[in-house]
Amino acid sequence: MPNIEFIEKPYLKWLALFIASGTLLCCALPILLVTLGFGAVVASLNYNIPGLIFLSEHKVWTLTVAALVLMALAWIIWRPNQRCPTDPALAALCKKSKLWSKRIFWLSAMFWSIGIFTSYWLLPIRNFFNL
Repeated sequence: MPNIEFIEKPYLKWLALFIASGTLLCCALPILLVTLGFGAVVASLNYNIPGLIFLSEHKVWTLTVAALVLMALAWIIWRPNQRCPTDPALAALCKKSKLWSKRIFWLSAMFWSIGIFTSYWLLPIRNFFNL
Protein backbone atom coordinates (compact mmCIF):
# COMPACT_ATOMS: atom_id res chain seq x y z
CA MET A 1 0.00 0.00 0.00
CA PRO A 2 1.49 3.39 -0.95
CA ASN A 3 2.23 6.01 1.64
CA ILE A 4 -1.13 7.80 2.02
CA GLU A 5 0.40 10.89 3.61
CA PHE A 6 2.53 11.47 0.51
CA ILE A 7 -0.30 11.20 -1.99
CA GLU A 8 -2.62 13.42 0.04
CA LYS A 9 -0.31 16.42 -0.33
CA PRO A 10 -2.13 19.33 -2.03
CA TYR A 11 0.96 20.43 -3.92
CA LEU A 12 0.66 17.39 -6.19
CA LYS A 13 -2.56 18.76 -7.65
CA TRP A 14 -1.01 22.17 -8.29
CA LEU A 15 2.07 20.50 -9.77
CA ALA A 16 -0.17 18.71 -12.26
CA LEU A 17 -1.79 22.01 -13.21
CA PHE A 18 1.64 23.64 -13.66
CA ILE A 19 2.98 20.81 -15.81
CA ALA A 20 -0.17 20.67 -17.94
CA SER A 21 0.07 24.44 -18.41
CA GLY A 22 3.49 23.86 -19.95
CA THR A 23 1.77 22.12 -22.84
CA LEU A 24 -0.10 25.34 -23.55
CA LEU A 25 3.11 27.34 -23.53
CA CYS A 26 4.99 24.99 -25.82
CA CYS A 27 2.30 24.19 -28.29
CA ALA A 28 -0.95 26.11 -28.18
CA LEU A 29 0.11 29.68 -27.39
CA PRO A 30 2.61 30.11 -30.27
CA ILE A 31 0.19 28.67 -32.82
CA LEU A 32 -2.65 30.85 -31.56
CA LEU A 33 -0.53 34.00 -31.66
CA VAL A 34 0.80 33.28 -35.16
CA THR A 35 -2.72 32.50 -36.39
CA LEU A 36 -3.91 35.86 -35.07
CA GLY A 37 -1.03 37.64 -36.81
CA PHE A 38 1.19 38.16 -33.80
CA GLY A 39 4.27 36.36 -35.10
CA ALA A 40 6.53 39.11 -33.77
CA VAL A 41 5.19 38.47 -30.27
CA VAL A 42 6.11 34.78 -30.61
CA ALA A 43 9.61 35.72 -31.77
CA SER A 44 9.94 38.10 -28.83
CA LEU A 45 8.71 35.46 -26.36
CA ASN A 46 11.17 32.91 -27.73
CA TYR A 47 14.00 35.43 -27.44
CA ASN A 48 13.14 36.51 -23.90
CA ILE A 49 12.09 33.10 -22.54
CA PRO A 50 14.46 30.50 -24.03
CA GLY A 51 12.72 27.70 -22.11
CA LEU A 52 9.82 27.93 -24.56
CA ILE A 53 12.06 26.77 -27.39
CA PHE A 54 13.19 23.81 -25.27
CA LEU A 55 9.57 22.85 -24.56
CA SER A 56 8.65 23.18 -28.23
CA GLU A 57 11.60 21.11 -29.41
CA HIS A 58 10.77 18.39 -26.89
CA LYS A 59 6.99 18.50 -27.14
CA VAL A 60 6.70 14.70 -27.21
CA TRP A 61 8.36 14.50 -23.81
CA THR A 62 6.48 17.53 -22.51
CA LEU A 63 3.11 16.06 -23.47
CA THR A 64 4.04 12.57 -22.26
CA VAL A 65 5.20 13.75 -18.85
CA ALA A 66 2.08 15.90 -18.51
CA ALA A 67 -0.12 12.91 -19.43
CA LEU A 68 1.63 10.70 -16.87
CA VAL A 69 1.22 13.32 -14.15
CA LEU A 70 -2.46 13.69 -15.08
CA MET A 71 -2.95 9.93 -14.86
CA ALA A 72 -1.32 9.87 -11.43
CA LEU A 73 -3.52 12.76 -10.32
CA ALA A 74 -6.62 10.95 -11.61
CA TRP A 75 -5.63 7.89 -9.59
CA ILE A 76 -5.12 10.04 -6.48
CA ILE A 77 -8.53 11.66 -6.89
CA TRP A 78 -10.59 8.60 -7.81
CA ARG A 79 -8.73 5.77 -6.08
CA PRO A 80 -10.90 3.26 -4.24
CA ASN A 81 -11.52 3.15 -0.49
CA GLN A 82 -11.31 6.89 0.16
CA ARG A 83 -13.16 8.07 3.22
CA CYS A 84 -13.75 11.48 4.74
CA PRO A 85 -13.66 11.91 8.53
CA THR A 86 -16.86 11.53 10.50
CA ASP A 87 -16.49 14.92 12.19
CA PRO A 88 -18.89 17.29 10.33
CA ALA A 89 -16.38 20.14 10.06
CA LEU A 90 -13.61 17.89 8.78
CA ALA A 91 -16.03 16.10 6.46
CA ALA A 92 -17.04 19.44 4.92
CA LEU A 93 -13.37 20.35 4.40
CA CYS A 94 -12.72 16.93 2.89
CA LYS A 95 -15.58 17.31 0.42
CA LYS A 96 -14.46 20.83 -0.48
CA SER A 97 -10.91 19.58 -1.04
CA LYS A 98 -12.14 16.78 -3.28
CA LEU A 99 -14.23 19.23 -5.29
CA TRP A 100 -11.23 21.52 -5.83
CA SER A 101 -9.04 18.55 -6.73
CA LYS A 102 -11.51 17.55 -9.43
CA ARG A 103 -11.71 21.11 -10.75
CA ILE A 104 -7.92 21.38 -10.94
CA PHE A 105 -7.75 17.99 -12.65
CA TRP A 106 -10.29 18.92 -15.33
CA LEU A 107 -8.62 22.29 -15.92
CA SER A 108 -5.27 20.54 -16.30
CA ALA A 109 -6.80 17.95 -18.63
CA MET A 110 -8.29 20.74 -20.73
CA PHE A 111 -4.88 22.44 -20.98
CA TRP A 112 -3.27 19.15 -22.00
CA SER A 113 -5.99 18.49 -24.60
CA ILE A 114 -5.52 21.92 -26.14
CA GLY A 115 -1.76 21.35 -26.24
CA ILE A 116 -2.01 17.97 -27.94
CA PHE A 117 -4.67 19.21 -30.37
CA THR A 118 -2.57 22.14 -31.52
CA SER A 119 0.62 20.05 -31.65
CA TYR A 120 -0.56 17.08 -33.66
CA TRP A 121 -4.09 17.51 -35.02
CA LEU A 122 -4.50 21.15 -36.02
CA LEU A 123 -2.17 21.16 -39.04
CA PRO A 124 -3.55 17.93 -40.58
CA ILE A 125 -7.09 19.26 -40.17
CA ARG A 126 -6.12 22.55 -41.79
CA ASN A 127 -4.42 20.71 -44.65
CA PHE A 128 -7.40 18.41 -45.16
CA PHE A 129 -9.80 21.33 -45.50
CA ASN A 130 -7.32 23.50 -47.45
CA LEU A 131 -7.51 26.33 -44.90
